[in-house]
Amino acid sequence: MDLDIKKDLASNWFKLLQNTFCNDIYKLESNRIKFESTIWNRNPKKDEGGGEYRILRNGKVFEKVGVNFSKVYGKFPKRFQKNIPGAQKNPRFWASGISVVMHMKNPLIPAMHFNTRYICTTHQWFGGGMDVTPSKKDNFEKKNFHKILKKMCNRHNKNYYKKYKKWCDEYFYLPHRNEPRGIGGIFFDYKNNNFENDFKFVRDVGITFQMLFNQIIKRKLKKKWTKKDKEFQYIKRGRYSEFNLLYDRGTKFGLQTGGNVEGILMSLPPIAKWK
Repeated sequence: MDLDIKKDLASNWFKLLQNTFCNDIYKLESNRIKFESTIWNRNPKKDEGGGEYRILRNGKVFEKVGVNFSKVYGKFPKRFQKNIPGAQKNPRFWASGISVVMHMKNPLIPAMHFNTRYICTTHQWFGGGMDVTPSKKDNFEKKNFHKILKKMCNRHNKNYYKKYKKWCDEYFYLPHRNEPRGIGGIFFDYKNNNFENDFKFVRDVGITFQMLFNQIIKRKLKKKWTKKDKEFQYIKRGRYSEFNLLYDRGTKFGLQTGGNVEGILMSLPPIAKWK
């Protein structure tokens, strides 16, 4: 398959997901509140792509949710080339993706994160995943979340779940605090076995996340919470912020490739606390 066709298929899917996710979020908010949409260009002086990030704040369900789509291209800075497969031979790149971060008003509903991307240098690959960060322990939710992820992974390869769960557990970890960020999920990168099969898996990851966030939110939406629950959520958000600013590869990639700063940092919660 021609590389340009692969790029179009991937970026069109990510854009469709952005619209689909936002429509579901509107419905969960009963259409009471709208997203703030910002369209940005990577380099206003050149055609190097850009994207759109949408942020909804102060809803009845979502305290803050961001849904970011991007399609950018250009050259990696020299200091960055050695870290990217295929960029040492040729610094030019093309990348498209979608990222979602949900911070909930009800502290009994976990924060949720999802992203998928397709990157092309002299190599091409998919990456992404999803994970959930509760501020209050819920064994049923954890068990059900992983059961659904395993079932989804098994549709494509019986080895995916174990491999990508382990990758997620190791990646979303705060070594300076010696603790995981949340209850895990799946994480994968440099996926380039077969475009058709890999793209099918990536699409399934997106559809599964859509089903999961609706299910998790609706199950807990009307549950009563206390001020103590909210304070603990703020502390957990502090941990979330630490990870995204210190360790997250997506944050570093976006900032070092000229991405939109506000769109990249949309993952940060509206309010966080430290003891």
